[in-house]
Amino acid sequence: MEKNNISTWDSFSAGAKQFLNDVVFQYVPKLIVAVIVLFVGWKLINLLNRVMKRAYDRHKVDPSLQQFLHSVIDIILKVLLVLTAMGIMGIQMTSFIAILGAAGVAIGMGLQGTLQNFAGGVIILLLKPFKVGDYIEQGSYAGFVEGIQIFNTTLRTYDARKIIVPNTELATKSLVNHFNLPQRRIAIPIGVAYGESVDKAKEVLLKVANANPQVLQEPKPPFATLEKFGDSSLNMTLYAWTLPENYWTTLYSLNEEVYAAFRREGIEIPFNQMDVHIRKEE
Repeated sequence: MEKNNISTWDSFSAGAKQFLNDVVFQYVPKLIVAVIVLFVGWKLINLLNRVMKRAYDRHKVDPSLQQFLHSVIDIILKVLLVLTAMGIMGIQMTSFIAILGAAGVAIGMGLQGTLQNFAGGVIILLLKPFKVGDYIEQGSYAGFVEGIQIFNTTLRTYDARKIIVPNTELATKSLVNHFNLPQRRIAIPIGVAYGESVDKAKEVLLKVANANPQVLQEPKPPFATLEKFGDSSLNMTLYAWTLPENYWTTLYSLNEEVYAAFRREGIEIPFNQMDVHIRKEE
C-alpha cells in the first residue's frame, strides 16, 4: 500500500516538474519578453509618429495627407508589432496567418462599407477635391474640413458642431467647395421702389461696396445691375468679390451698410404690395 502511495506521489511530482518546466520555465520567460517588446515597441511607434509629424511640418506636407498617412502607418506598425510579440511567445504564425486570412475574407464581406470608406479616403487624397480648412457642402452636410481620416472626414460647422462624414459619401457624390478658388463672389439682391433713380441707387451701392475693406477689386470691381421689374419693386443686385474666408462677414456688413446708405439718401425699399381695384356696378 505504501509502495502504491509512493508511486502515485512520484508520478504527481514528475508531472508537476514537467509542467513547471514546460509552462513556467519556457512559456513565462517568452511571455515576459513579448510584453517588454510590446511596451517598448509601442513607445517607439509613438515616438516615430512625433518625429514624422515634425518632418511633415518641416517639408510642408499637405495637412490632409499628414493625417491620412499617420493613421495608415500607425495601424500597420502596431499590427506588425503585435504579430512579432505573438511570434516571440511561440505561436505558430503560419497557421495563425492562414486563420487570419480566412477571418479577413469573412470580415471583409461584412465590412464592405468600411473598405469603401478607406478607398474613398485614398481617392480624396489623390484627386484633392478639398483639403483641411476648406468649407464644403455635400447633401445635408456643410462645414469646415477639420481632418481626413482613413474611414471618415470630420467637418466643423459655424455653430461649432462636429460632423463625421463617411469618405465614400464625399468621394462618390457631388459636393460644393467654397474655398477651391482664391476669391468668392457675393450677390446682394435689393428692391428699389418704382419712381426712384436707378442711376442714383447704383451709385450708392457701388460707394458702399468700394468703401468696405474686405471687398476686392480683382478679379472684377464691384458692380450693380437692374435685374428685372418686380411686382412691387425694381429688383437690383450688387455684386462684389471677397476672400472665401471673409464671405459671411462681408455679406452681413454689406447688407447693413446698404440699408443704412439707402435710408440716408432717401431711397425707398418698398414692401411687397398689391393694388386692388374695386369695380362699382351700377
